[in-house]
Amino acid sequence: MPELPDLSILADAFEAAFVGRTVVSAEAPGPLTVRGTPAELAALVGQRLERFYRRGKFLWLEFDRDRVVINAMLTGRLQLAADPAVKRPQKTLFVLGFGPREGGPDDAAWTAGSAAESGAAWWAPGSAAWTAGAAWIPAPEARPEMRYRDVTQMGKVYLLPAGVDRPVPGTAPGEMGPDADDPALTLDVWRERIKHRPGELKNLLRNQEFVAGIGNAYSDEILHAAGLLPSRKRGTLAPEEVDALYVVARTTLADAVAVLRERVPPKFETEVRDFLAVHNKGGEPCPRCGNRITQTEAGGFVTSYCRHCQS
Repeated sequence: MPELPDLSILADAFEAAFVGRTVVSAEAPGPLTVRGTPAELAALVGQRLERFYRRGKFLWLEFDRDRVVINAMLTGRLQLAADPAVKRPQKTLFVLGFGPREGGPDDAAWTAGSAAESGAAWWAPGSAAWTAGAAWIPAPEARPEMRYRDVTQMGKVYLLPAGVDRPVPGTAPGEMGPDADDPALTLDVWRERIKHRPGELKNLLRNQEFVAGIGNAYSDEILHAAGLLPSRKRGTLAPEEVDALYVVARTTLADAVAVLRERVPPKFETEVRDFLAVHNKGGEPCPRCGNRITQTEAGGFVTSYCRHCQS
């Protein structure tokens, strides 16, 4: 399941690749995935992409008039195709084709990147610094495509035309807490939010109303790094453990983002998880204490932990 680190990389990269380009084609080969009408889909053509960002586990595309929201769920993936001739993966369900990028070296609204092998790269001010000059950013004259594929067709793409009040489940007021990496989520805010939450720690971290963006894999990683069992009850935490959990959550996610920046591009449709410490590594030695990692499965969700160094 794409989580905060996975989606942060996508949002950064696709912002750098597509912002400033105008939609020239919009297709829904998997129409059941798209929440919206064919007319609303067609109306995206001619609109310029102004912003591409992540909020929680959702990706938001803001055009000069309308918006699109992608909830990838368990198996949704996004591909950056340099041009329409690149072969589409099976189960490609939603495609936006973009024209050449507006602006360039002589346009003050754009910033020149460092030279890449294929030439200078251009991106909008505000794009993530790590994308600067990346060779995988399509050339200004290119006609790249953004493709959404989903082998189980669980994910959804929501079309939000201006003036249309279409709900996006999970994003309504009260349904999503602050992003787990939001600078506004200070230690004091964390302490206040967590003290009102009962239940087991893994379920708490995965609760999007508490903090947004953490899912099954990174909840395991955070709890392992904190030395806390997934089944530990929040009410049993000492104040110093509450504080440590906050610090570890932030550092674990930030470290994962740093790894993914190096290893994901240009194959953004690939989920990289082999560097994780415990998640989905049942039976392997714990990287901290060397004992065997325990793994259970309930409701289709794997939980991985070390019973020897987590308590």
